[in-house]
Amino acid sequence: MVYTVADILKRHHGGSVAEKPAVVDGQRRMTYAELLEQSLGYASLLQEAGLTRGDRVAIFLRRSVEAVIALFATYFAGGVAVIVNEALRPRQVNYILEHSQASLLLTDSRQMLYVPDPAIDRARIICVDETKALATVGSPPSTIGADLALIIYTSGSTGLPKGVMVSHANLVAGAQIVADYLGLSERDVLISLLPFSFDYGLNQLLGALLVGGTLVIQRSTFPPDVCNTLRREKVTGMAGVPTLWLQLTEDRSPFTRLAFPHLRYITNTGGRLPEPVVRRIRGTHPHVSVYLMYGLTEAFRSTYLPPDQVDGRPTSMGKAIPNVEILVVNDEGRLCGAGETGELVHRGATVAMGYWRDPESTAKAFRPHPLPAAGGGRVETVVFSGDLVKRDAEGYLYFVGRRDQLIKAQGFRVSPDEVEHWVFESDLVANVVAFAVSVNEVEQDIVIAVAPKDPATFSEERLAEFCKREMPQYLRPRDIWRLEAFPQTTSGKPDRVRIKRAYEEHHQRS
Repeated sequence: MVYTVADILKRHHGGSVAEKPAVVDGQRRMTYAELLEQSLGYASLLQEAGLTRGDRVAIFLRRSVEAVIALFATYFAGGVAVIVNEALRPRQVNYILEHSQASLLLTDSRQMLYVPDPAIDRARIICVDETKALATVGSPPSTIGADLALIIYTSGSTGLPKGVMVSHANLVAGAQIVADYLGLSERDVLISLLPFSFDYGLNQLLGALLVGGTLVIQRSTFPPDVCNTLRREKVTGMAGVPTLWLQLTEDRSPFTRLAFPHLRYITNTGGRLPEPVVRRIRGTHPHVSVYLMYGLTEAFRSTYLPPDQVDGRPTSMGKAIPNVEILVVNDEGRLCGAGETGELVHRGATVAMGYWRDPESTAKAFRPHPLPAAGGGRVETVVFSGDLVKRDAEGYLYFVGRRDQLIKAQGFRVSPDEVEHWVFESDLVANVVAFAVSVNEVEQDIVIAVAPKDPATFSEERLAEFCKREMPQYLRPRDIWRLEAFPQTTSGKPDRVRIKRAYEEHHQRS
C-alpha cells in the first residue's frame, strides 16, 4: 500500500518496472532501482548531517534527476521538503530559507553561483555535485500519511509568499486521483515542463512514478525543442500553462504542423485557456484528449473538464475531481443556485494543512464546512479559494474572477504586495503600487506606479536594472510609470483603483 511519498518508490522495489527508466534527463536515464538506491544513499547522508524527523530540507536545484533524488532522500530521512524555484533570486531564496526554518540546503555549485550568500550556515549546505551518496543505508523514521511532507511557497493576496503545508496523505491522494482520471499506466511517458515547486509540476512527477511510468524532463520551452522531445521520447502525456500553449500554437511553431502519434492527452492548468487555442489544438491533433483543469495550491487539483465536453464547453472548468466535492457559496454561507456567482469552496482528501507559521491566514482560508449538518456533528475543514465561479444547470463550473487582486503572470500567482516589497528594497522609491494590465485572454503584465525617493536623481532605467538583477522574471514589472504623488483613499492609503485607471487613460491618450 502507498501511505507516504516514499512508498511510491518502495512499491516498485524488485517489481516489473524496477529496471525501466523512471526519469529521463537529457542523455541520462535513471531506472527505478537506481533512483531508489541513490535516494536511500542520500537519505543516509542527510541523517548523518543531523537531520531528524520533521526538519525542513530546502531543495534549490534545477528540475533534474538530482532534484528527484533530493526529494525522495528527504522523505526517506523523515524530513519535510521545501522546493525552492530555481529561478528565484537571492532575496527570495533567503526569505524562504529563513521563513521555513530550513535545517539543511540541498543544492549544487551551479545554483550557488546565483545565491552566493544563502541565509543558512555553510555547514548545513550539501552540494550534490560535490558529495556522493553513502553506501550504507540508515533506518528510516516511521513517517505516516498525516505527517507534514512539503511546504509550497505561493503568493497570497497580501504580503510575502505563504508556505502551504501539505501532508504525505495529500500528495499521495493527489497523485492517485489525477492518475485515475487521466488513466495513467506504466506505459505512459510524461514530459515535465513545469517546475517541481509548482503543485502540478510535482503532481506530474509523483503520478508518473506511482504507476510505474517515465518522466522526461524538458527544460527548454522553445517550441521546436519541445516538439523534438515529444517525438524522440514517444511522449504520451503533456501538461502546460496557458502561456506555453500560446507559444506552441503560434504560426511559427511546429507543434500544429507535426504529427505526434504517441501523444494521447494534454492538460492545462494555471489559468483559463482561450477558446481559440483550445479549438486550434483540437483541430490539429484530433486524436489527443484535452483536459482543462483548475486547482489551487491549498488543495492541489479541484476540477477538470472531461475531454468529451471540451468541444461543447471550451470555457468551462468542468466538475470536481474524484474524491472531492466543490461547493459554490454566497456571502451568507449558503449554496448558490445555477447561474449564481459565489466563492468556490473545496472539500476532500487533498485539502492542505494550512499555512506554515501563519495561523491568521490559515484561519481565513481553512475554515469549517459552511453547512454544519453535512458533517454529522463533526467539524470538517475546507478551503475557501477566493475564486468566484458559477455553475450551470448541468453542474459545470465557470470561472468569474478573484476576490483579491492576485496577478496571473507567466503561470504564477503574484501578489502585488510581493512585487512592491522587492521594489521598495531598491531604496529608489518613496512609494509604489503594483497592478496588472491584460495583454490577452490569458496573460497579464505587471505594471508599477512609483513615486521617486529623490526625483532629481531617479531614473526608470536604474529601477528596471534593479528589478532584473534582484527579482525573478515572473515578478518583474513590464512597465514603470512615474508619478510625483499618489492619489489617496480617505484612510490615507494609495488609491489603487484610481492609479490603475489613470495609467490606462494615460496610455490610451499616448
